[in-house]
Amino acid sequence: MTDTVRGTVASAPPRQTARRSTHPALLLFLIAGAQLMVVLDATIVNIALPSMGRYFDKSQTDMTWAINAYTLAFGGLLLLGGRAADILGRRQMFIAGLALFSFGSLLGGLATSYEMLLIGRVIQGVGGAIAAPTALSLITTLFKEGPERNRAFAVYAGVSGGGAAIGLLLGGILTEYLDWRWVLFVNVPIGVVLMVGGFLYIHASERLSGRFDIVGSVLSVAGMVALVYGFINAANHSWSQGVTVASLFGGVVLLAAFALYESRSKIAIMPMRIFANRSRAGSYVIMLILGAAMFGMFYFMTFFVQGVMGFSSLKTGVSYLPFSAVIIIGSGIVSQVLPRTGPKPLLMLGSAFITIGLFWFAQVNTNTSYWSGVFPPMIVMATGMSMVFVPLTVVAVTKVTNTDTGLASALLNVGQQVGGSIGLAVLATAFASASRSEGKSQFTKLAGASQRHFQELLASSQSGKPASPAALADHPAVQAFRTVQAHGASHGFTVAAIFGIVAVVASVVMITVKKRDMQQVTEIAVSA
Repeated sequence: MTDTVRGTVASAPPRQTARRSTHPALLLFLIAGAQLMVVLDATIVNIALPSMGRYFDKSQTDMTWAINAYTLAFGGLLLLGGRAADILGRRQMFIAGLALFSFGSLLGGLATSYEMLLIGRVIQGVGGAIAAPTALSLITTLFKEGPERNRAFAVYAGVSGGGAAIGLLLGGILTEYLDWRWVLFVNVPIGVVLMVGGFLYIHASERLSGRFDIVGSVLSVAGMVALVYGFINAANHSWSQGVTVASLFGGVVLLAAFALYESRSKIAIMPMRIFANRSRAGSYVIMLILGAAMFGMFYFMTFFVQGVMGFSSLKTGVSYLPFSAVIIIGSGIVSQVLPRTGPKPLLMLGSAFITIGLFWFAQVNTNTSYWSGVFPPMIVMATGMSMVFVPLTVVAVTKVTNTDTGLASALLNVGQQVGGSIGLAVLATAFASASRSEGKSQFTKLAGASQRHFQELLASSQSGKPASPAALADHPAVQAFRTVQAHGASHGFTVAAIFGIVAVVASVVMITVKKRDMQQVTEIAVSA
C-alpha cells in the first residue's frame, strides 16, 4: 500500500540542474562508489590497528576507539543524515557527505597524535552518516521501479555485502606494502572524483519544505549515541559496569521520548507513517538481526584465522575474496529472480543459509583448516547474504514517497549499524565467558614456565600488546592459548547462529509482500 504524506508536509517541485543527460550506469557507479567507501571503512582500518598502535604507543584496546569514534558518529547521526537529504536535497547532501568523509580521512591520515586521529575518525563518521542513506535514496529516486531499480539494488547490495571483505584485503595490502596512513589516504582521491561526478551528473531532487525538526534531531542523535556507546562499552568491559548500564538506559529513555515526540510532531524527522507498512518494518528488524550476525562473523573469523591458524593480515584479506565474489554474483542473480518469487521465500531461505553457515563455523577448533573448515561455511553464508540484501533493500524503500526515501534508507542503515553494535557486545561477552572457562582448564594442564607463558599470551590478547618471543616459542603454551581462542570463537559463532534463527522467524512472520505484488510493480514499470 502506498504511503501518503501528511498535508502539513509539502514538497517543492524538482529542479533539473544536472549539466547533461546521464547514463544510468554512470549514476550507479557514483552511488556504488560512495557506498563502497563507507562500507570499506568498517574493516579496512581494523587491519591497520596494530601498526597505528605502535606509532601512537597505544595498546590494541586503546586503538579500538579508532573504530568506536567512527561508529558513534556514524550510528548516532544516521537518522539526521537521512532526513537532511530529504529536506536539503540529495545531490547537495551526497556531495557534502563525501566532502566530510574525505576531509576526515585526510586529517586522520596526517595525524601526528592519537587525539588528531580520533577527530578525523569522528568527521569520517559524520560524513558517512550523510552519504550512506543518501546514496541508497538516490537509487530509489533516480531509477524506475521494477527491473531497472532491482538491478541497481543488486549492485548496491553486492557492494554493501562484499565491501567489508574487500576492505580486509585492501587494508592488508596497504598496511603491508605502504603504511597504515594509506588506509585513510586512499579515500581522498576517490572522494574527490565522486564529488565532481555527483556535481556534474546527479540531478537535483524533490525536497520537503518547512521547518527542521530540531527537538527530534537532538533526541535521536543523543539517544543513538548513548545506545551505541553502551553496546561498545559492554563489548570492551562488561554489561554490569555502571557506565554501560547508564548509557544503555539513557539511550532507551531518549529514543522512547523521541518516538513519543515524533508521533505528535507535524514536522517530524521520523514520521511514524514510515512504519505503517508491515513488510517495511519487518525489513528493518531483519537487517538489525542479520547485522548482529554478520558483524560477529567478520570479527570472530578474522580473529580465528590470524590468532589460531596463523594467517598474516594480507593472507586473511585474500581468504575473504570468495565471500565477496559470491555476494556480488549472487546479488545480480537474485535481482533477476526477485520479481518471479517475491521477497519472502528469498529472505526465509537466505536467513536459513546464513544460520547454517554460522553453525558450521561454530565447529572450529585448533585443527581446522581453511579449505575444510572455513571456506565451505563461508560460501554457504555468502550465498545466504546475497539472497537477503537485495530483497531487504527493495522492501525497505519500495512504495515510499520520494520525500521519505532518505529516512527509509537511513533506517535500513541504522538497523545494520545498531545490529552490529549489539552483536559485537553480545558475542564478545559469550567469547569472553567461554574463553575464561577454557583458560582455567588449560592452565591446570600446564606446569612451571609454560603456565607463565600461557598467562602472558592471555594478557597480550586482552591488552593488544605483542607477546614476548620466549612466550611465542613455548609450544605447549601456544597450543593451549590457541585452544582457548578457538573455544571462545566457537561459542561466539553459536550465539551468532541463534541471531540467524530469529531472522528466519522474522522473515516468516513479518514479511507479507506477495509474488503478485512484485509482478505488478514490474508490469507498471514496463508499461510506463
